[in-house]
Amino acid sequence: MTRESAPETRPPSAVERLSAPAVRWIDSLPPAVPVVTVLAMLVVGVLVRPWGAVLLGLAGLGLLWLLLVVWRRVTPAERLMRVTVLLLVLALTLVTALPR
Repeated sequence: MTRESAPETRPPSAVERLSAPAVRWIDSLPPAVPVVTVLAMLVVGVLVRPWGAVLLGLAGLGLLWLLLVVWRRVTPAERLMRVTVLLLVLALTLVTALPR
């Protein structure tokens, strides 16, 4: 199976430049910390209704920010996967915030 080539490298965008300190800080953490943090936010967000929607929304905003930062550096297939995850978190946030 071959990997699609990434889009050509360009100078960093404004979002990338402004996000660089935060990205460096996240990169300095042990790899499990960001994953466990997002997972915990999602689990607590689902279990604590309706206020858990705030945690789900924050997790969604974080994922959106990461998507914007890496958008030009990932392949179209990776973009599709990341947008799909973001849409799932958004749907989960709406379902949690607006129960029947």
